[in-house]
Amino acid sequence: MNIARIATFAFSGIEAVPVEVEVQLAPGIPAFLIVGLPDKAVGESRERVRAALIGLGLSLPPKRVLVNLAPADIVKEGSHFDLPIALGVLAAMGVVPREVVAGHAALGELSLDGAIRPVAGVLPAALGASARDLGLICPASQGGEAAWAGRIEVLAAPDLLALMNHFRGTQLLTPPQPPPLEPIPTRGPCLSEVKGQESAKRALEIAAAGGHNLLMIGPPGAGKSMLAARLPALLPDLSPAEALEVSLVHSIAGLLRDGRLVVRPPFREPHHSASPAALIGGGGRARPGEISLAHHGVLFLDEWPEFPRAALEALRQPMETGRTTISRANAHVTYPARFQCIAAMNPCRCGYLGDAPRECGRAPRCGDDYRMRLSGPLLDRMDLAIEVLPVPASELAHAPSGETSAAVAARIAAARGRQRERYGPEGPRCNAVAEGAVLERSLGADQPARQLAEQAADRLRLSARGYTRMLRVARTIADLAGSTPVQRGHVAEALAFRHRSAAPVASPG
Repeated sequence: MNIARIATFAFSGIEAVPVEVEVQLAPGIPAFLIVGLPDKAVGESRERVRAALIGLGLSLPPKRVLVNLAPADIVKEGSHFDLPIALGVLAAMGVVPREVVAGHAALGELSLDGAIRPVAGVLPAALGASARDLGLICPASQGGEAAWAGRIEVLAAPDLLALMNHFRGTQLLTPPQPPPLEPIPTRGPCLSEVKGQESAKRALEIAAAGGHNLLMIGPPGAGKSMLAARLPALLPDLSPAEALEVSLVHSIAGLLRDGRLVVRPPFREPHHSASPAALIGGGGRARPGEISLAHHGVLFLDEWPEFPRAALEALRQPMETGRTTISRANAHVTYPARFQCIAAMNPCRCGYLGDAPRECGRAPRCGDDYRMRLSGPLLDRMDLAIEVLPVPASELAHAPSGETSAAVAARIAAARGRQRERYGPEGPRCNAVAEGAVLERSLGADQPARQLAEQAADRLRLSARGYTRMLRVARTIADLAGSTPVQRGHVAEALAFRHRSAAPVASPG
């Protein structure tokens, strides 16, 4: 009996779980069997492998070919098992050196002519191979992605024939290099194009500076979506550690392009018809949802109350913990989901509540019914809430241009820099996730500021979560002002944005 072994990986969230592919050629009735809990895509590998070998001028020996995917109690999903199964068969047949194959992990999908097609999960697989001191064999188009793992031998082959020739010494596969770590310039509308809306632009700047959640309420055409579209240009680049985390999620989802790491905060804007599985993650293979694809970035939810109630309520836990766990009968998969939620909504279903000539006959009850689609605990997780009122056409025609996105982004970058210095490399990445003693130490608030915060919290009946989030916003406002302690004015502005109407909050007497 001939037995060959090669490593590959299954994926649980962004974690690469080692899987050993064992191939045995034994006497008996000719058959090609795959065992070890393969799903349908893995079970179909035998036909793709058989066709690829025929394309190389080879054929399976008239023996019983048994492929075991160990450990056998983990479900094996995906087409990336094609390549390790094919290499295991070739090693068992003596076509390629068995000991060389055993020193590598492999993943890739085979076409019928032997070409190796790209698959999802190359980056976490490369990190997993590096941790086990193995080389990695992957599709040629994803060699740059695998090269980010550092000191690891990467064989990026266009097809099985090139790989066989490399193992035989008749052809040399050039080691791939990671693409340059350069952010793709953010192409988007400039904040200077927004006329008026000074309060809304101020709230957008605060949200970007501290990573805070923001709710915008206003009639159709007031500029809510226009403001949200200008947020990506205001956000600073991701740190190297953040870029790796985000890139791992995008690699699992098959969204990395040309092997480039994601160095800009992602901006995701799902349609309001998205299902809970699409938003939170799930499905038959427990894929990452929109909140995980927005990790360390922005999730923009336009027409917020129109989303399914189950999907909205499922946001509550990830907004607090920064992760989402997808539970299945046979597995629990966890994805990171530390996102900034930007939501926009109309004041009522018709959109014109408060505009007497245009509002519907059910006003004001229509507004109450519409807001009832959003639960109190969900609204309590929004750090800032503003009312975006339409700007009259006469003002639009004569209003001067405001600050550019570049000017506002510079202030935001300076505020984020103060947060990094204050919290250190092991602390929170921004004010929005600071809590407990860390947040308390960061405030340095004077007595008037603390007195206003406590009295306003009692008068406005803020929950403990709402009070904490208000203090975080005050800390961000102080950072934008370059102030080390949080002062009374910073707390007053944070309280104003905590109110749905964005009306200034009077100081308690």
